Amino acid sequence: AIEVALTERLGDLGKRVHFEGVIPNLQRRFETTESDFVKHRMAQYMSEQACKTCRGSRLKPEALCVRIHSTHPAETRPTPITAELPGHSINDVASMTVEQAKAFFESLTLTEEGKLIAEPVVKEVNGRLGFLNDVGLGYLSLDRKTGSLSGGEAQRIRLATQVGSRLVGVCYVLDEPTIGLHQRDNTRLIRTLLKLRDIGNTVIMVEHDEDCIRAADHLIDIGPGAGKHGGHLVAHGPMPDVLRQHQSITIKYLTGEYAILPPPTRRPVDPNKACIELKGCTENNLKDVNVRFPLGGLICITGVSGSGKSTLVNQTLLPALKRKIYGSKVRAGAHKSISGLNKIDKVIEIDQSPIGRTPRSNPATYTGVFDEIRKVFSKTKEAKIRGYENGRFSFNVKGGRCEACQGQGQKVIEMHFLPDVYVTCEVCHGKRYNAETLEIKYRGKSIADVLAMTVEEALAFFENFPAIHRMLGALNDVGLSYITLGQPSTQLSGGEAQRVKLATELGKSPTDHTFYVLDEPTTGLHFADIHNLLNVLNRLADKGNTVLVIEHNLDVIKCADWIIDMGPEGGSGGGTVVAVGPPERIADHPQSHTAEHLRPKLLQTPAGAA
Repeated sequence: AIEVALTERLGDLGKRVHFEGVIPNLQRRFETTESDFVKHRMAQYMSEQACKTCRGSRLKPEALCVRIHSTHPAETRPTPITAELPGHSINDVASMTVEQAKAFFESLTLTEEGKLIAEPVVKEVNGRLGFLNDVGLGYLSLDRKTGSLSGGEAQRIRLATQVGSRLVGVCYVLDEPTIGLHQRDNTRLIRTLLKLRDIGNTVIMVEHDEDCIRAADHLIDIGPGAGKHGGHLVAHGPMPDVLRQHQSITIKYLTGEYAILPPPTRRPVDPNKACIELKGCTENNLKDVNVRFPLGGLICITGVSGSGKSTLVNQTLLPALKRKIYGSKVRAGAHKSISGLNKIDKVIEIDQSPIGRTPRSNPATYTGVFDEIRKVFSKTKEAKIRGYENGRFSFNVKGGRCEACQGQGQKVIEMHFLPDVYVTCEVCHGKRYNAETLEIKYRGKSIADVLAMTVEEALAFFENFPAIHRMLGALNDVGLSYITLGQPSTQLSGGEAQRVKLATELGKSPTDHTFYVLDEPTTGLHFADIHNLLNVLNRLADKGNTVLVIEHNLDVIKCADWIIDMGPEGGSGGGTVVAVGPPERIADHPQSHTAEHLRPKLLQTPAGAA
């Protein structure tokens, strides 16, 4: 601690205090605060580092000295503490990918006594590694942190566990297990699900993927639209009999009556004229990669799962851009240089993280349209008579809000050892405002009534207000006509949150030098929703912006102006750029796994297109 003298203009006050120092101060505040906001703020000044004693292995040297041998030449990250010893430690094996570990254990060199001891264990290990590989997770390292797994990866790990149990008579329910899977890996997953069915189980799957739908024995289609326009059983029956029920939008896309077609012409993007160039990328499995991202179009990053797409874009390119343009402190993945930044003004990441973490946040507040709506209510005759300003119609400040629930519409009941429970406020009955504020009406509706409107209803209600109409139109264009303006952010799915962010950008004043980054925006989207999403992405690109998308969906890939295909495999077998160019060029590349699935998509004809 440092002794500090307190002074004022007239001189020394004669007081002495001790300042603990900047780093101890930040550490103390991080450890003692109960506020998530403060912890998040303090975390910006912290970073993870490997333990200097165990070098990240988490084990004592004695444990790392126990070695096993295999004839398989597995590539591992040798433990520095015991690197000079022959064989592999448990930490070496944990650093392998599932595919490498499977080959390693299949090639173990054991004595006769060792074989007798290890045989049942090795058989079980090989079986479980095989199940993980079968569901398309061969690229994951065994020591991968669970917090870094996507929802689809976590779900497929649980699925592999169930496959390994070989239970019979079980009903499995899966919610979009194909999330994050390349089309090549879809075939493996479908094969695994069919195995579960064949041994006497029932598999119920909520899915939008065309291959999974066609592989089903029985199809149940709910619709016909979303929100209040849905909730009906539109089509059901065994495949392929159900394909004759043409009242279903899903069926129309499956039969080709509706289709997402490749554009007749593509934007003339040229990486030799205008591009962001990234050189010497070596983070994770990237093998000294040099990439040019052309500007002014829709750019797709493709490749099998684990090929290095997210490492290249989310861990290297995006942080590097933010550091250069905004002075961000986020560490970028290892690379030698980045150039071409003078050609863009802004970089915006549109991910699937929540738009807020409490019920206070909703689509109206996030997009900023609620500020304009509050202005409308403050300009009504009754509001002017009472002297109500815009702030009166905010549920975040005192005055107009219900003080019993502090404008949340709900009360939080903290439960010991259980998640918190939200109950509707008994005073305002979930309307967030006090009685006096709710007496102010515009066209017969209170501010609470407006928050309860769907985007579709509000679009017609505020048709005479251009600023409101423009933003609500953007929400409608991205396929969110069914959500309510006041729907709590905690009730929005990842895909919905991402589309709210996309609509926010679409509703802003147009720019022509913005670099947008999206990671699998088609997650959770129906064919018709993907159609809407592509229209929105093309509108952004048509303004001269660059839209960079990491994607597996072939309907999006075939509509791109430029593709950067990573691979050729996942994990250590990937990390290189396999092919670059427009979709037609990629489709003819002999080493690209994307090519064989993209080729038939490019041959779709305009007949019956939506």
